[in-house]
Amino acid sequence: MVVPLLESVVGTCGGKAGALGALLRADLPVPDGFVVPFDAYLAAVHELDLGRFAGEPDDVAAARQAVEARPVPAAVIDALGRALDQLGDPPVAVRSSAAKEDTGQASAAGQHDSFLAVRGVGSVATAVRACWASLFSPRAVAYRAASDDQPFSDLLMAVIVQRHVDAEISGVMFTPADPDEATRIEASWGLGPSIVEGRVTPDAYRVARDGSVTRTVADKQKRLDRRGTRLVIRDVPTAVRNRPAIDDTTAARLAELGGQIAAALGGPQDIEWAIADGRTWILQARPVTAALPPPPPGAPGVTIAELAGTPGSHGTVTGTARIVRGFGDFARVRPGDILVCPFTDPAWTPLLRIAAGVVTETGGVLSHAAIVAREHGIPAVLGVPNATSRLRDDTVVTIDGTTGTVTAADA
Repeated sequence: MVVPLLESVVGTCGGKAGALGALLRADLPVPDGFVVPFDAYLAAVHELDLGRFAGEPDDVAAARQAVEARPVPAAVIDALGRALDQLGDPPVAVRSSAAKEDTGQASAAGQHDSFLAVRGVGSVATAVRACWASLFSPRAVAYRAASDDQPFSDLLMAVIVQRHVDAEISGVMFTPADPDEATRIEASWGLGPSIVEGRVTPDAYRVARDGSVTRTVADKQKRLDRRGTRLVIRDVPTAVRNRPAIDDTTAARLAELGGQIAAALGGPQDIEWAIADGRTWILQARPVTAALPPPPPGAPGVTIAELAGTPGSHGTVTGTARIVRGFGDFARVRPGDILVCPFTDPAWTPLLRIAAGVVTETGGVLSHAAIVAREHGIPAVLGVPNATSRLRDDTVVTIDGTTGTVTAADA
């Protein structure tokens, strides 16, 4: 009912677990763990006849509720208990690894549920079931609808259980498609969700082929950390907010490690990493699915009608600004609107199907929402300070996701 992570392969354990297994077999630094494979999911839901659901909103909710209400099979709980004991029963990360997640065609970045700081067999079993059910979350369904018409009956979910890494520094790295291009790295304090969910604007690094490093240091105001079995958001002390999260030597070492990972997995990779107690860990690696926009050649000249941020997704578009601060504003968004928001986390994926572009106040070019914007082919400009107050609802704006500018027609 469980597979050691070292032995996991894509065909039985999904793309995310399969990649981590390959990296472990290549003797690269991946936290130890195990996988609850596709077979366990199928055994747990075989009586639910998920194929009867057609994919309409009510069906999606019913499918998710049906999975959430079903007890985790005793055989799975027993296997989880034995595997956790072998790890020493530490806090663990419980993470999705779906059949069509982390592939070369679609990342499904952040579309399924994952949980950090989980401890004890009961809590792990609950988290595993929640990962299974997240196949039918609104954001996962919206993401699949934009890429294929995969029926419910064909969906498969494996679940990774790994030692939790109490990251002091974490980040994301994109290895280059061309050897002459730079490795792109983003870094911030604390656990990785702050970066991948776009809740902090991270430091940005470019490591050239010759090892030289250029960097832009951000004002990193918040960090996420584990406290027991809880995750807490803390203010970063003022004295270190504008201090680089990593030095140039560390950035160059990460880029070298990224090259080893790309070689092991056979192509450019989107990599999540963490540093704890001076040791670097690789938490995830998946193929890069859409090209990054290049950074602008210099600081853009900003007029009173123009705002500047980080280029997040190629293209230029003009549309109506729609200020969105949370789920309560979702119903106000119309096709062709430009989302203007504090940040966009993966739960906002349904909006990315109808929006013409995205502007955020925080977040980096390697965040999940930026990845999904690039996959959907909509322009995005990230990290525009106070965008939700500097732009007005219903104003016509033009965003350029290649240069990182936002121009209002009526400033």
